[in-house]
Amino acid sequence: MKHLLLTLMTTVLAACAHTPDNLPGTLDGEVFYLQRMALPPTATLKVTLQDVSLADAPAQTLASESGPIKGQVPLPFHLTYDQKQVKQGHTYTVSARIEVDGKLLLISTERYTVDLTLEETPPVKIRLNPAS
Repeated sequence: MKHLLLTLMTTVLAACAHTPDNLPGTLDGEVFYLQRMALPPTATLKVTLQDVSLADAPAQTLASESGPIKGQVPLPFHLTYDQKQVKQGHTYTVSARIEVDGKLLLISTERYTVDLTLEETPPVKIRLNPAS
């Protein structure tokens, strides 16, 4: 009887500790720029999460968010991605851009690497610079 009870309790605890693989991963952060300017009402923000591991192949997009800008900087973003696409040893980056009427106005020029294998990914702050 004790053995059966111990086995049952172990099974229940193991089930509670298991995280379902079908839960989406999330990445939060904010985008900012240092230029003192107000953005026109037609400005849009696009934030992209990509796997950039392979130097001789195009980056694979895991998540992307795009839409009109509401408010002033810093501009928050929230990306949701499929955790099944995350591979151990791969490199993941986040980039952002602001466009006005289809023309590039501001863009991230630095590499913002994120570790998607962490249980909780810290928020990312992305600085945008004027497009030349």
